[in-house]
Parts: sequence; C-alpha cells; structure tokens
Amino acid sequence: MDTILYMLRDPNVQWVLLGTVLLGIASGVLGSFALLRKQSLLGDAMAHAALPGICIAFLLYGAKSMSWFLIGAAVSGLIGTYCIQAVIKHSRIKEDTAIGLVLSVFFGAGIVLLTYVQHHGKGNQAGLDSFIFGQAAAIVGVDVQIISTIAFVLIFITFLLFKELKLITFDPQFAQGLGMPVKLLNGLLMTLIVGAVVIGLQAVGVILMAAMLITPAITARYWTERLDHMVILAGLVGAISGVIGTLLSTLSRGMPTGPLIILAATICFIFSLLFGTKKGLVPRAIKQMKVKNQITSENILSSLYELSEGSLLNTEGKSMGSFSLGSVLDLRPTHTMVLRKVLKELRQKKLIFIEDNGVLD
Repeated sequence: MDTILYMLRDPNVQWVLLGTVLLGIASGVLGSFALLRKQSLLGDAMAHAALPGICIAFLLYGAKSMSWFLIGAAVSGLIGTYCIQAVIKHSRIKEDTAIGLVLSVFFGAGIVLLTYVQHHGKGNQAGLDSFIFGQAAAIVGVDVQIISTIAFVLIFITFLLFKELKLITFDPQFAQGLGMPVKLLNGLLMTLIVGAVVIGLQAVGVILMAAMLITPAITARYWTERLDHMVILAGLVGAISGVIGTLLSTLSRGMPTGPLIILAATICFIFSLLFGTKKGLVPRAIKQMKVKNQITSENILSSLYELSEGSLLNTEGKSMGSFSLGSVLDLRPTHTMVLRKVLKELRQKKLIFIEDNGVLD
C-alpha cells in the first residue's frame, strides 16, 4: 500500500492515471451504443483506419504533435467509416466483409507510411510506432489535457442527446416517424465513437483499441437490462480497468500499460460472465436448477395424485393407498440427481410422508 501511495505522488503517474481513467469512461459509454447497434467490429476498423492519418499528420506538420495526430486520426477514421458504409450501400458486400476489407487496406497503408516516416530524417523523433501497441507512459500533461477535453466533450454530448441516441439505437424507424434527423444522429454517433477511438490510440494502441471500446460494454451487459444503467456501469468498468492497468504497469516497471488495461477489463468481463445477475452463467445455472426442482416436485405430486385417485376408485373411497417410489417414477420419469433433494423438500413441507421402507404416502 505504501508503494502505491508513493507512486501516486509521481506527477507522470498521475497524468497517465488520469488519462487512462478518462479514456476508460469515454470508451465504456460509447462502446455501449456500438455494442447494442451490433457494430462492435466498427471500432476495430476505425482504430486501424486511424494509423495512416497519424502518419500523414506527421509528414505535414514535420514534428510530433498530439493535437495534429488526433486530427489526422479522426479524419482518417471518419474516411474509413464512410468507405465501409459506401461499400455496403453500393455493392452486395456484407458489413463484416466490408469492415475487414477497409480495415486491411487502411492498416496496410498505415504500415507503409510508418515505414517511410521511420526512414525519414525526423522519423526517429516521431515515436509513431507507439500508436500500434500503445505507450501510455509517453503521455504527458499536455496530452492529458487534450484527452480530458475530448473525453469530457464526448461524454457531455452523449448524455445531452441520450434519449435521441437511445431511440435511434433500438428503433430508428420510429425515430424517423417522429421527425428526428436519424441520418444526422447516426453520423454524430459514429463521430463520437471515432473520437473515443482516437483519444485511446496513444494509451492502448491501434491493435487493442477495439477491446477497450467493447469489453467494458459487454461486461456491463451481464448486470443490467437498462441502457442508462449499462452506460454508467460500462464507464465505471472502463475507469477501473484503466486504474488497475496503470498501477500494475507502474509496479512491474517495463510492462506495457495498454495490454494490462485490456487484461484488467477482460478479468472484469470473465467475472461478469460467471456471476452477472442478468446473464451470468452461475445465476443462470442456479435458476435452471430451481426450475428443474420445481418441475420435479410437481411431477411427483401429480403422480401421487393420480395413483391416489386410482386407489380411491378401486377401494370405493376407503383408502388413498401407499405407493413405492418406483411406481411414482413410472408415471413421470425424473432425473435421479435432483430426486433426493426434491423428496427431502416435499417431506419438510409435509406434502408427502416417506416410510422407512421407502413407501410414499
């Protein structure tokens, strides 16, 4: 604990921590909409499409500049998004194929430009290769100010237009019927997602940015069915992942921050996958077990009722009879794994009586 407190006094750690937290919040909030719109791979395409924009921005400006890099990445990402939509609209190519096509072309162009920049006179000063896998330790105060401003604007616009974005996500036809500018809102949402991708390239990198966008959102999806709760929870998961990844990177000295952030988010996802209250595997298994026990109880009672009814008819109403477990199960076969537990519960509720020889009353 003392080591962590000592590290937090370091201004560089504070800048990196603040940057990754804001990145996690913005990515989680906007990733929720991308996930629900079934556009998870679009974030990956945007991240890969941003690489040539960063290289071109360096070639035009001639030096490393975070603001110019962000502008170049945003323009390139938007062009890549437009190309995907154009391919889908004007051809028979499906969305996943179009995303893979544009992603590969733009990333290939980015690698070519990156190689050219590295052989350029000022290529060694560029540090552009850090945008492929991310290098959060290179974030300085000015970078954090830019990331913070953009992240705040993204989050503010999202919450300001939350109802409209929610409506076009779930029912765009109804939104269009209400007279909403659906195309404009779709374009705005894509721009916001591009913005979230762009500010994460320095910390997480082109390769892992899609995971940063989607993992907090899918983690939140296992805990709630409401979009407003999902957005808040996804932002919280993104922020926690940023904190954990940054602190682990600082403690380990040499481990990359971006991949550790993604690993932290993945651990949160695995925990949610297992124990999430809405769609978690463990709660679902418990619920299925309760349903199976209830069905087994009803089957046993129904079989006893039918056997008792037959006994009353045979004895002219004098005896309901006692029946062996085998005769009860012959009418409605039951899985043996839950049988003992169900019989115990029925006995505790005094719905049946079991004699020492196993006969049921």
